[in-house]
Amino acid sequence: MFKLREKIIDARMDLFCASGAHRLAAPFTRGRGAILTFHHVRPAAARGFSPNRRLEIEPEFLDALLGHLRRCGYRFLSLDEALESLAEPAPAKAPFVALTFDDGYRDLVEFALPVLERHRAPFIAYVTTDYAEGAGRLWWTELEASIARLDRIEIDAGGEFFTAKAASVSEKAQAFDRLYWRLRAGSEAELLRVAAALCAQAGIEPSSFAKRLCLDWGDLASLAQHELATIGAHSVSYARLAKLDSEAARAEIAESRARIALKLEIDVRHFCYPVGDPTSAGPREFALACDLGFTSGVTTTPGVLLPEHLGAPFSLPRISVNGRHQKIAAMDVLLSGAPFALMNPGRGARAA
Repeated sequence: MFKLREKIIDARMDLFCASGAHRLAAPFTRGRGAILTFHHVRPAAARGFSPNRRLEIEPEFLDALLGHLRRCGYRFLSLDEALESLAEPAPAKAPFVALTFDDGYRDLVEFALPVLERHRAPFIAYVTTDYAEGAGRLWWTELEASIARLDRIEIDAGGEFFTAKAASVSEKAQAFDRLYWRLRAGSEAELLRVAAALCAQAGIEPSSFAKRLCLDWGDLASLAQHELATIGAHSVSYARLAKLDSEAARAEIAESRARIALKLEIDVRHFCYPVGDPTSAGPREFALACDLGFTSGVTTTPGVLLPEHLGAPFSLPRISVNGRHQKIAAMDVLLSGAPFALMNPGRGARAA
């Protein structure tokens, strides 16, 4: 099902790129601007099996994209400035982009920051506090690493026995896709249990990924002092909040903010919902972020920022800069807002 959805998206992107229809629609569909989502920014690795590649782009593409946006007249704003611009009664002639980086990866500092400095582009880094402490679970990375090592997958998952061949790259990709979405449909505890069990079969230590891939508190303290940087909260453990009871979800949001404020001695105004799709964050989570005193909450629901989002600041959409679409033409299509207007004719904001 997911592969079919990807093919449909690819076909629509190709159609827009070929026809140029998005350029005609842009004045009516692009809204005031957009929030862009980034995860990993790092040099490409030569590996055939890479199901999480959509979460990474190369530094050269980030550089090319920001240069292109600047030449096209986009304003680079911090998230606070973007919300202020959204509140202006008359839209500015030039649209804006706000840049967001999820999870707190080391490559933000190693590879993305020099590019951001060169373009004078402000950004917000959303920090998962367990990752900063080297104790969190990057379960999607655990799944990829485990399946990469194993030739066959046999495990109880979601109350059913899961088995799949995993000898070739294509078999590994199919196994990952099937298992990933089975686990995404279940509970947080089951997802983590299965990921850990697969790591044990493959001889991998689950906690090794956060320690190796994520910024620690010392790194984050330095980043927080950077003139272009804002630090936001991304929960304690990266749990899908909608899968938790209300008390646990509130604790994930509140404690992440408190830990960051204590460790970095800063005010934390913005929240990012883990995973961020409608199955992971909804009206209850939006209300919790509001009640806990945040200024905004961002989702992974795709879309541009419309004037009505000013009334729903805890369910803001973003555009993912996807590693599968490292093409300027594809980003032009997305930033035009045309695909989202086609997907959502009402163009309404999700209510907080």
